[in-house]
Amino acid sequence: MTPSPSPRSLLGFLRGHLIGTYGLLALTGLLFLIFSITLPDTFPTRDNISSILSNQSIPAILALGATIPIVTGKFDLSIGYGLGLAHVMVMQLIVNEGWPWPLACLAVIFGGLVVGALNGVIVEFAQIDSFIATLGTGSMMYAFTGWITDGARIVPGPQGLPPAFTDIYDSRFLGLPVPAFYVLAVVVALWLVLERLPLGRYLYVIGSNPRAAGMLGIPTRKYSVYAFAGSGLVVGFAGVLLAAQQQTGNPSVGLDYLLPAFVGALLGSTAIKPGRANALGTLVAVAVLAIGLAGIGQLGAQFWVTPLFNGGTLLIAVGLAGYSARRRLRTGPTATRQSLAKPSAAPTKDGNP
Repeated sequence: MTPSPSPRSLLGFLRGHLIGTYGLLALTGLLFLIFSITLPDTFPTRDNISSILSNQSIPAILALGATIPIVTGKFDLSIGYGLGLAHVMVMQLIVNEGWPWPLACLAVIFGGLVVGALNGVIVEFAQIDSFIATLGTGSMMYAFTGWITDGARIVPGPQGLPPAFTDIYDSRFLGLPVPAFYVLAVVVALWLVLERLPLGRYLYVIGSNPRAAGMLGIPTRKYSVYAFAGSGLVVGFAGVLLAAQQQTGNPSVGLDYLLPAFVGALLGSTAIKPGRANALGTLVAVAVLAIGLAGIGQLGAQFWVTPLFNGGTLLIAVGLAGYSARRRLRTGPTATRQSLAKPSAAPTKDGNP
């Protein structure tokens, strides 16, 4: 018979599990507390919280979009370029083409889905590495953005943009900025897809072991294209919000969002469900980044601190994500069941990602 686990080993396992699952969430609260004590007059105020929620909504949505291909083990480096193209297209259609703003927004969101699907087709059917493929398509998007704008900003006329359009970013609900509720809606939708629907389980299996997924009869290429299409859909939506926020069409603005998006998505894979990308983890990671950047900004940090913070956090996130993935393979549900349960307990499909 296999001896039952000692209380010390069980306590160690539970402690490691709790730290891995909720450590980043605890860090969020700790950072907020530290900055609140350091900056009591400005940081823990309603205006500051509203500003953080508003300013970080687009990076959060873009990070959630980047999370979807990461679930399948792929990376979409075109999301920054896609964001820039999407917001420029919204301004082009409304300002220069005279489209009604709801139609322009729907067209751009649908266009984002199509572009994302094309990325997936290139990656899966042309068998090009996702880094190279999406870097290439992103560069083409950037070129198309420059062609549309001729390298200049798209500025509305004297009458400005329709107030109903700008209100999709500027308005408030329950005393909070509306974009915060968009983030919450995307998180809930992505959580439902990944955690409660067969589609999400298939994507996780593909990301964990594509060969095993194929042996199980999962059409890996089709579902990978779905993942890229979902990412493009979210990027299109983020582009609409960016246009409503900026109220001008800037052909180079999207690139500034690329690094924070991947930092959030990769760091998020170390929280809530350590070792795999997940919507709630990404939300927690974005919260850590938002609080950290807001705090160091109010402390009077120089302009170069933000890219330094993002770059350093990205390196830490990649390292932690790799460690979490390896740790999950060693002490995942199947290994835990084998060490804590009876020898006769056979692994079930719960052991799959």
